[in-house]
Amino acid sequence: MHAGAIAALIAAGAFVLLVLLLAIPLLKLGKTLDEATLAIRKTHEGATPLLSGAQTTVANVNSQLDQVEGITRSVGSITDNAAALTSIVSATVGSPLIKVAAFSYGVRSTVRKRQDAHALTEARTSRRSARSGRSS
Repeated sequence: MHAGAIAALIAAGAFVLLVLLLAIPLLKLGKTLDEATLAIRKTHEGATPLLSGAQTTVANVNSQLDQVEGITRSVGSITDNAAALTSIVSATVGSPLIKVAAFSYGVRSTVRKRQDAHALTEARTSRRSARSGRSS
C-alpha cells in the first residue's frame, strides 16, 4: 500500500466518524420535531371545543347586551318623562307657591313693623308720662 491509499483510508474513517457524531444530534432533533408536531396536534384538537365554547359565550353576551340596551332605552324614556313632569309641576305649583310665600312674607313684615311702631309709640308715651310725673 502506498501513502495515497493510507491517506484515503484515514480520510474515509474520519468521514464515517464525523457522520456518526452528527447523526446523534440529528436523531435527537427528529425526536424533538416529532414531539412538537404531537403537541401542535393536541393543541389544535383542544382548541376546537374551546373556540366553540367562546363563540357560545360571545353569543350569550350579545343577547344580554341587547337586553341591557332595551333597559337603557326604557330608563332614558322614564328620565325624559320625569323631567317633563317636574317642569309641569314646577310651572303649575311653583309659581303660586312663590306668590303665596312672597305675600306671607309681606304680611309678616307689615305686621312686625306695625307692632314695632306700636311698641315705640307706647314707649314714648310712657317716657313722657314718666317725665311729666317727675316734673310735677
